Amino acid sequence: MARRKTTEADDALAAPGTRAAAFQQARDARRSELLEDYVELIDDLVRATGEARQVDIAAYLGVAQPTVARMLNRLSDAGLIEKRPYRGIFLSEAGMKLAEEGRERHAIVETFLIDIGIDPEIAGCDAEGIEHHVSRETLAAFKAYSAAKREK
Repeated sequence: MARRKTTEADDALAAPGTRAAAFQQARDARRSELLEDYVELIDDLVRATGEARQVDIAAYLGVAQPTVARMLNRLSDAGLIEKRPYRGIFLSEAGMKLAEEGRERHAIVETFLIDIGIDPEIAGCDAEGIEHHVSRETLAAFKAYSAAKREK
């Protein structure tokens, strides 16, 4: 019987543990992505207007207020926000830390994309998605690449 030539797909299937880890990393990133986006938006609104209101969050994200209310409950349960009666929504210390980490990841990815020749407008949009899915090792490599490029 003739042997069939192996393909990349065969190689990937031969290492289910590796594939499982990659899929798990993607699922984890998707779960945290929405939380991080909300926290960053709340921080932006608080910086710009002094508070974040549910109606403003809904308008910026293009979603219904009940959707925002559910997410705000999740953020509150996670200790990332504080809801103040007759005021708005504010970040806890943990929420502020998460927002800052997200901004830093975004800046690293955006800078790297620009450094490899991506149009800055496109890089900004692409970084918004990539920042949530990239590993610490990859971020470090992006940062090192951009630093080396600027030293030249």
